[in-house]
Amino acid sequence: HYISVDTSYEGEKAVLSSPDLYSEEWSCVRLIYQIATTSDTSPDPARLNLYLRQEGESFDRLLWSTKEPSDSWLIASLDLMNGTNKYKLVLEGEIGQDKSTSIAVFEIKITSGYCIECDFEENHLCGYVNRWNPNVNWFVGGGNIRNSQSILPKDHTLNSALGHYMYVDSVYVKHFQEVAQLISPKTTAPISGCLSFYYQLKQESSIVFTVYLRDMSGFYEEIWKTDSALNADWALAEVDFNAPYPMEVIFEVAFNSAKGGYVALDDISFSPVYCSNQTGTIFNPANAGCNFEEDLCNFYQDHKDGPGWSRVKVKRNVYRAGDHTTGFGYYLLANTKFTSQPGYIGRLYGPILPGNLQFCLRFYYALYGFFKMSGILAVYIFEENHVVQEKIWSVLDSPKGVWTQAEISFKKPMPCKVVFVSWCKSFWDCGLVALDDVSLSLGSCQAADLLLPTPGECTFEKDECMFTQKKRGRGSWHRKRGPTPTSYTGPKGDHTTGVGYYMYIEASNMVYGQRAYLVSRSLRGTSGKQCLTFFYHMYGAGTGLLSVYLKKEGDDEEIPLWRRTGEQSISWLRGLIEYESDTNYQIIFEAIRGVSIRSDTAIDDILFQAGPCLEVEEIQFSSGYPDSLNEIEY
Repeated sequence: HYISVDTSYEGEKAVLSSPDLYSEEWSCVRLIYQIATTSDTSPDPARLNLYLRQEGESFDRLLWSTKEPSDSWLIASLDLMNGTNKYKLVLEGEIGQDKSTSIAVFEIKITSGYCIECDFEENHLCGYVNRWNPNVNWFVGGGNIRNSQSILPKDHTLNSALGHYMYVDSVYVKHFQEVAQLISPKTTAPISGCLSFYYQLKQESSIVFTVYLRDMSGFYEEIWKTDSALNADWALAEVDFNAPYPMEVIFEVAFNSAKGGYVALDDISFSPVYCSNQTGTIFNPANAGCNFEEDLCNFYQDHKDGPGWSRVKVKRNVYRAGDHTTGFGYYLLANTKFTSQPGYIGRLYGPILPGNLQFCLRFYYALYGFFKMSGILAVYIFEENHVVQEKIWSVLDSPKGVWTQAEISFKKPMPCKVVFVSWCKSFWDCGLVALDDVSLSLGSCQAADLLLPTPGECTFEKDECMFTQKKRGRGSWHRKRGPTPTSYTGPKGDHTTGVGYYMYIEASNMVYGQRAYLVSRSLRGTSGKQCLTFFYHMYGAGTGLLSVYLKKEGDDEEIPLWRRTGEQSISWLRGLIEYESDTNYQIIFEAIRGVSIRSDTAIDDILFQAGPCLEVEEIQFSSGYPDSLNEIEY
């Protein structure tokens, strides 16, 4: 039997939920499914989503999603990391516009172990696939002798004629160096350790049997190759394996002639401990980032250069923007009044990064000055000896005074470090350069963009996520990018990237005291504290109120959680709210227009997290700004 989505309900999602599950060890979910459709392209195609619903979390985590139609059953393999909490798996089918579509699931199987492990005894082959080639291919061998051209008397798993294994035979080779590839399912969680497998190799002329890792941008990295010794029996191969981002393992056999012989493969397994005695210190990318709140983290300056970058802080004010992290914290500033001699260069060195890994570097920068400032900030890669230097990024003109995100992917064979260089060309070109929130992640930035969204996060880049308006119209929240139309109020850009979207109220369409509501969908109640982080922008002499409420299901009362009144800062400021609700609830953002049209209030980057807030929000101070607040503190 299989189960399929009933198409008679227009626009509704079909949801299938598992019983409570526990996995104290690593496990693998295999899903055999099919999306069948008659139309070629549909603006709103059918989708099949798999969510992880963890106990104590208000949001489901999307594990996997597909909209690829096919005319046969497909297999998806997903790694589930071990944890102590119980969880449910939730399958969601969305039919979309096309009524002729069907979404069906044939089997869901959760096994302990890793998805790249396989003994080839079951006919789904654990999601391993052969890349079809007209002449040489991987075949399943073994089993009942009558129906398979069994080239070996016994497999390795069962050590009998009934067991199965994979093999490649050179009988059909037509061309020099034809290649057969067996491709593993893609890893979906970071893993590192020891990959082991058994193989047999019978050769009359040279066979090349290689194992590669392939990342999602198509880079191959060789991790193992046979030595020329003959193996008439099953031999064990072990290789250290590190997949911090999604990768496939590829078993490749190349023959030089039709008399080449064969290669057989069985019992691929994985252990999270390295095979060699090496105590692999896993590189932690968090150590290569910094928000400069406490200090420079692992960044440093060379004393020979002099103090090019200063760590500074600006109190909240309406003239000079604060940092990116909270709006009232620390950031780095170069070309300040102490250092701005013409021809001056300030260098900030990052920690050493290991070679042969794909990295994505992200940081925020802001420029202040009157002239064209291209080239005033650049990023270099220095190899360890500081001899080889390569410029990987430099600033073009960007909006003044807006924190703008830059992202750069790089991969170097040697250990290297990232260096931020600010350059004061001449007295006239010497604007201020600000830097904040440097982060490094494994994998390319493009791959990171394809990753599944963080549950409970809304940046408003694509849509309004889990929020809806109470009523749309003049007095409502609008999604916008760039500056707001009225001068001296509202943000110049969003908080996420500087060039993305945020939500705001347009005061010129509203009357004094008019309210706009942004309401979340119903969120799951949990026991224990939750932390809500968001960024708000309240700049403008006539600014009104921004409030956040909690409304529990079945309750009419809206419980006030947080409120700000009047003009706060020219910066995006971070708001933190700790709350709890054991019943289902909604969160409401309410903005009230102030006395004049200069009261555009905006919000961005909302994040719900389970557990208490790690920091405490500082208490709001009164408005009325003494002049001293505009000074930068060094």
